[in-house]
Amino acid sequence: MKSAIAVNAVADGGNSGNSTDMRRFFRNRAELIDYLRCAFPMAAAVDDTVTATVGGRRAAEALLEQIDPARYAATRNHLHGAVTRLSPYLRHGVLSLAEVRDVALRKVDAAWKAAKLINELGWRDYFRRVYGVIGGGVWRDLEPIKTGLAPSDYADALPADIAAGETGLACIDAFSRKLRTTGYLHNHARMWLAAYVVHFRRVRWQAGARWFLTHLLDGDPASNNLSWQWVASAFGHKPYIFNRDNLEKYTDGVYCRGCPLRGRCDFEVGYGEIAARLFPQAHATEPSSSTVEALRRVEIDRSDSSAMSEPPKLKNPVLWIHGDNLTPHNPAFRAFPAAPAIWVWDDALLQHSRISLKRILFIYECLLELPLVIRRGDVATEVLRFAAEHRADGVVAVASPSPGFKRRRRRIEQTAPVAILPDVPFVEPSSPLDLRRFSRYWRKVEHLAMQPTAAQRTL
Repeated sequence: MKSAIAVNAVADGGNSGNSTDMRRFFRNRAELIDYLRCAFPMAAAVDDTVTATVGGRRAAEALLEQIDPARYAATRNHLHGAVTRLSPYLRHGVLSLAEVRDVALRKVDAAWKAAKLINELGWRDYFRRVYGVIGGGVWRDLEPIKTGLAPSDYADALPADIAAGETGLACIDAFSRKLRTTGYLHNHARMWLAAYVVHFRRVRWQAGARWFLTHLLDGDPASNNLSWQWVASAFGHKPYIFNRDNLEKYTDGVYCRGCPLRGRCDFEVGYGEIAARLFPQAHATEPSSSTVEALRRVEIDRSDSSAMSEPPKLKNPVLWIHGDNLTPHNPAFRAFPAAPAIWVWDDALLQHSRISLKRILFIYECLLELPLVIRRGDVATEVLRFAAEHRADGVVAVASPSPGFKRRRRRIEQTAPVAILPDVPFVEPSSPLDLRRFSRYWRKVEHLAMQPTAAQRTL
């Protein structure tokens, strides 16, 4: 009875009564922002800019209903194309890849019209699966770079003029400012900005990846880092570069027309000349390494299957909610609707990762729509304390590929049973996958990805 009362109090927008709980009720967004500035001064010190993008399921569902798969396919490469803006909600599991795919298929009269959008969802699923195999290796070169340069040729730190948007290049400075002020960048802008950082300025991709994770509302080590590695050629066949023609084509020339460096910037010439200047010693290398070879045959983890033979054998658990599944439809909520739930802000991670205030705000708004208690500190310690308060017989959480999640899980398991529920799958292949390249993965799963969830289960 005690657990049910605590859950109801939280669901009504109040606090559970514990003095360590963080606030859940705010009169308006401005009051929430003021509270977060005081509660997370380190994040505010990193960057206290906030964005108009609102976190939570209600905002996500409104955007989801606006998607137009056919227009997306035709215009997605253009900076003002009909992109979905769903990535922050996908990153935090507010929406699942499967439900976005299902809505996309519902909105078209022929499945092929949604194929490009579904293919892009596949990239996120692919990166997540790679992350599940390599874990912390996502921060190391997965392959030798293909530029002919040595790692020592690249600077370790991001130059201040790039971070401040003061390079003098209209496009690069605009992308940098947009990243900081909105927490969002169009995918093409991310590629151009990453290529400029790594290849034109010779900065290690890790510095750029950390910069993006500070600001991007959809930032996660899987999609973010592996995309930077692709640009750098540490997880791809060749380095990605661009020139002015490419930039003008997909931006309608808005940056080049008024650029103070027009006619004398690094992007003015053709690809061959740019490549020769940037990579004079480039040579072909085999895309192999021990890490990549580990991706050759990845067995299907049945913990990621949507079908459970039986629920975990816990009668009075608490639910541990993490950042990969901030949805009211979290499988843990569904399996144990009366169980008390907790989210813990990891103080050590916040101090180490330099997350900006806008990222804190987005996540907090997601949390405010969920029936849970919000605390901060050491995650494993707080989850175990919460379980003891409720005299729980164990902890339930949803699977995550994050190595941080796995470390915390092991610590909790030293004291209490932990039951892991499967996340909602995008595809459910029946045999091992080759994850060395996206194309290999996609050939195996495309026929599944193009089917709505219910139809997949009948194939």
